[in-house]
Amino acid sequence: MNRDRFVVLGVAPARAPWFRAVGQWAHAASVPVEFLKCLSPEEVRARLGSGQPFSALLADAGVPAVDRDLLSAAARADCAVVVVENTRVRRDWLALGASATLPADFDREQLVSVLLQHAVHVAAPEEPAIPAEPAPGTEPGLVVAVTGPGGTGTSTATIALAQGLAADRRWRGGVVLVDLCLRAEQAMLHDVQEVGPGLHELVDAHRVGILAPPAVRGLTFNVLERRYDLLLGLRRARFWAALRPRALEAAFESLSASYAALVCDVDSDLEGEAESGSLDVEERNGLSRMAVQRADVVVAVGTASMKGVHSLAVVIADLHEAGADGAVLAALNFAPRSPRTRAEFTAALHQIVGATSPDRPLFGPVFLPERKVDTMLRDGVPLPAALVDPLSGAVVALVTDGTRRRSTPAPLPVRPGSLGTWAEPATG
Repeated sequence: MNRDRFVVLGVAPARAPWFRAVGQWAHAASVPVEFLKCLSPEEVRARLGSGQPFSALLADAGVPAVDRDLLSAAARADCAVVVVENTRVRRDWLALGASATLPADFDREQLVSVLLQHAVHVAAPEEPAIPAEPAPGTEPGLVVAVTGPGGTGTSTATIALAQGLAADRRWRGGVVLVDLCLRAEQAMLHDVQEVGPGLHELVDAHRVGILAPPAVRGLTFNVLERRYDLLLGLRRARFWAALRPRALEAAFESLSASYAALVCDVDSDLEGEAESGSLDVEERNGLSRMAVQRADVVVAVGTASMKGVHSLAVVIADLHEAGADGAVLAALNFAPRSPRTRAEFTAALHQIVGATSPDRPLFGPVFLPERKVDTMLRDGVPLPAALVDPLSGAVVALVTDGTRRRSTPAPLPVRPGSLGTWAEPATG
């Protein structure tokens, strides 16, 4: 059976009649089209730059940002542009780079005819295998999120922690380092020459199914010298708009089921709609928020300085506001050797954090000595034990001491009256 179809992007005002009609036709399979609605031209650009093939872009002429640049971006992605005419906008769309135009009241036959003439089919992906349900009592993998203000060595600390956990026999099921930063740099730090596969491919595979653990592992790169796997992050920061929230959650669940431990490198920007008043901001920070909310342990990395301690305390407060329920472990990079100075940093950090979050315990800080790791990262060799052991040892101690958060079943809704009635027995 031929499973090829047209994959069509669409951008239009939300109430445009043709926008709703094409969605209905695609949902009812009355046209051979997979229709992906975009909320803004920025999302169109993100999808076009994601590397995923698209057949065409249906763009409403009434959207102000539909211009020569957007049409050129679609052409560079080998995506035909079909402009749906608007009586209020008169332009020579073919001269601007459009492949064709359609009237605002076009029907299914006109749409299919234009696509057959100007667009190409996209092969449908193979249906992913759906694994069997996990055995009763099986727990998902340990999740550790590592974050901190910029320039504090968070990415290096993430590598050190992944290396330490991979060397521990408790996680013989495998350790994966997941790059969830908007400006992903783990590919550069690991000298990975390829741009994919990575996070985008994993999330896209979970749009319509669930990958089995072998398939999930097949999307990662093995870091042989440090004995863990690496999942590459976004190729460009703007590509976050192409990640669908539910597919992202399903992909994270598959990672957790495929590895004994997940070590996530995440940004410290955690604002959501409640803090910023913007749903777009929350979705942009969705990678970091998901990781810290699901983490059993969150490692907050700062520097051993006055400003470093203050910035770290701000990040820890943001973690609590973002809903981080796991244990929060502080780590101070470039730490001094003097026990007295370390004690002063410890007292200052706990005093500041205690003033903002008195009901939330703070573990640590763990002191990480200054080490020149650029050469080690360039050569791909293991990081020194002075960086690895204190961090991984503290995380292991928190987990084995029972600090790890245990998930509880979600409550089930009960219809009133479905459980029967009860009354006191009659007396007398």
